[in-house]
Amino acid sequence: MPCPLGACRRRVLLPPGVPVIRALLLGLGLGCAMAAGAGEHQLQVTASAYNSLPGQGQGDVSVGAWGDRLRPGMRAIAVSRDLLDMGLSHRSRVTIDGLPGEYLVLDKMHPRWRKKIDVYHGTDLQAARRWGVRTVTIRWRDAPQNAPRR
Repeated sequence: MPCPLGACRRRVLLPPGVPVIRALLLGLGLGCAMAAGAGEHQLQVTASAYNSLPGQGQGDVSVGAWGDRLRPGMRAIAVSRDLLDMGLSHRSRVTIDGLPGEYLVLDKMHPRWRKKIDVYHGTDLQAARRWGVRTVTIRWRDAPQNAPRR
């Protein structure tokens, strides 16, 4: 059946006879995480930090998974691949509660991660360590605003 919240393209499989209650769906993490309105998403994720330093990644550590060159000072994030299935894409604009401005999705994480982002901290290892690991809420809008620009 389509998402009972009616605002996304996800499909939800429920056993026969199970009532579809918005609060229950959100509480169990079924359906989508839509809250603000059509096309606006929000989701609670685990956020850690990463750098462009030797030994932190594969190949050229200053190049993201889509080929974008990462430079210190950029507001960029890497996302777990399940978030790509939830509507994020290359160059999506994301706001992160507690951080100023918008961040661009410029990198992907290893497939083992779920509901996780890495906030890019350039070459500042100490800033990444201060960030640590925390739970944050991210927000983004559907395309066309988030359509790739290449």
